[in-house]
Amino acid sequence: MQTINGAPTVFYASGNAQGRSLSGTIRVTSTSDDDFIGFVLGFNSGDLTNNNTDFILVDWKQADQGGYFGGTALQGLSISRVTAGLTDNAGAWLHDTTFGVTELARGTNLGNTGWADNTEYTFNLRFTSSNIQVFVDGVQELNINGTFANGAFGFYNYSQANVLYAGITEDELPPVGTIPEPATWAMLITGFCLIGVVARRRREISD
Repeated sequence: MQTINGAPTVFYASGNAQGRSLSGTIRVTSTSDDDFIGFVLGFNSGDLTNNNTDFILVDWKQADQGGYFGGTALQGLSISRVTAGLTDNAGAWLHDTTFGVTELARGTNLGNTGWADNTEYTFNLRFTSSNIQVFVDGVQELNINGTFANGAFGFYNYSQANVLYAGITEDELPPVGTIPEPATWAMLITGFCLIGVVARRRREISD
């Protein structure tokens, strides 16, 4: 359970994740906020505060919200490349390329739709050096090709408390025509590295 409402935070298991998939469920167990939940791919230690990075951010905001950093954070699911760290600024909030966050695509069905309170979603992320796919409740939302750096899977949170991840598994992506052997991922929270500055200002829901 992620309980902190603060600056961008990542929980990750060390190691490289290319050639693997990450599956499980995600649910916000609160009705008091409307901010970002999601994932990182190709993440390495120190990447949140490093000014020279190359990892992928998949984030999902519940509602449009203005009043911060000169713009409006848009509701919906998106995928971005992060090249200059990820702190409490317009990069994380607005996907502003000036701050090193370049949005690559929005979800096919959820690109303009926020997550719902107290609702469990199943997710599956598939990560290779040339392709990333994201499924929500069995439906493919993102499928992008490119050149992606190696690094870890991680769980992302920005200004959203009470996020529950469960049933986490990490599997090898099989060659075509074979069936993967599931391997349970190390327990979320216990044994994870907590990265980022926490306990920053709480963002209230905009009307």
